[in-house]
Amino acid sequence: MTKARSHERPLGRRKGWPVSDRPACDFLLTGAGELVTVASAAPDLGVLTGAALAARDGRIIWIGDESRVTSEVKTDDDTTVVDAGGLAVLPGFVDAHTHAVFAGDRSAEYAARLRGASYLEIMAGGGGIAETVRATRAAPPDELAALARRRFDSFLRHGTTTIETKTGYGLSLEAERACLEAAKVEHPLRRIHTLLSAHAVPPEFAGRADAYVDLVCDEILPALAGEAEFCDVFCDEGAFTVEQARRVLTRAREFGLGLKIHAEQLARTGGAQLAAELGCMSADHLERATADDCRALAATGVTAVLLPGTSYTLRMPYAPARALLDAGVEIALATDFNPGSSYCENLQMAISLACQEGGLTPDEALRAATLGGAAAIGRRADLGSLEVGKACDLIILETESHRELPYHYGVNRVAAVVAGGRVVVHEGTVLDEQEHEHEHEPDGAECGCGCQTDETER
Repeated sequence: MTKARSHERPLGRRKGWPVSDRPACDFLLTGAGELVTVASAAPDLGVLTGAALAARDGRIIWIGDESRVTSEVKTDDDTTVVDAGGLAVLPGFVDAHTHAVFAGDRSAEYAARLRGASYLEIMAGGGGIAETVRATRAAPPDELAALARRRFDSFLRHGTTTIETKTGYGLSLEAERACLEAAKVEHPLRRIHTLLSAHAVPPEFAGRADAYVDLVCDEILPALAGEAEFCDVFCDEGAFTVEQARRVLTRAREFGLGLKIHAEQLARTGGAQLAAELGCMSADHLERATADDCRALAATGVTAVLLPGTSYTLRMPYAPARALLDAGVEIALATDFNPGSSYCENLQMAISLACQEGGLTPDEALRAATLGGAAAIGRRADLGSLEVGKACDLIILETESHRELPYHYGVNRVAAVVAGGRVVVHEGTVLDEQEHEHEHEPDGAECGCGCQTDETER
């Protein structure tokens, strides 16, 4: 949080309110200039002014006018009180499409694309996904976990409190398991895990895509299905056909996994129609989707996950966001964080690109990055908006208006992050300990309100 207002108490505790039958909270947010709830039932973003929010055990228990806090909510000496100081408060971002666990570097590939090489040409030459697979397989488990944790820190600092993280750079049972384990490193960032073992055909199966699909269906999915929530498949030119994707997703459903699909990115191959046929939770990319695809997704309730960062990096068309919305499709915005086509953890940048290049309004883009993201991972009931009963995941901007996110682009506008009712980012620092104590000795880090804290920087 900024220190511009002398009355701010960014991470303090408040004492002395009388005990009664009022609901007790262990977290209280006051001083919000805007409380952008993105409430499910609101036709707009549900922006409240002069509002406060209380939570207990990581769940929101009360939202109302700040003038009623003392009469309707009970606090005690252990209640964490955050004063937003007139700044805008939003739900934490839900990034519904990331490839966060990998080793290696593909900056040379980026330079090659700028010189004119296409994504498919690089893949055909043994680069692209295959290069990351080689590096990831060679990395020891502790290195993968350390890489994942650093990336999770960056997601959190940029306001993302939940991500969907995919495997797909192992492409063998042992390596896919290692990627899953690395993705589960201890961290305050909430994670949803997806098996993307059908990301590409690994080098040892070159020319034998069907045989690799057999391995995915008969060995990888049975062994790892219990470790993930979803299964995804890259259904596109240079990856897997519609029939191969159908085999993988049908098999995944037998193990109780939710279904996702990379569809219509590099070419229109029929992936969106397959998503509608199978009732996938989401169809992702959709840069080549048609009006028929939009109607099919709307009719079956498939969420469209749009990834403008990939279009920006690959200099490709943007997904038809307006056509999808007009057809009645719920949309989500995600970073597609990955080493080849969208190396960016900042969902704020995706919001700006979606407005500038994808035709969304700032309010539509913000809804897609929060409640839409929650819908894409099947968590709309408890994530993506600030409502009673939902997770207390929120961000405080460095500005008084949420509309500055797409307008003031390319920088991090997040001042503080709360996840599960605990402050996890303060003034750009990810906090190891998620409670803020006034009682600690002066060897703790000093925060903006002048107290001493027990958090340490990562």
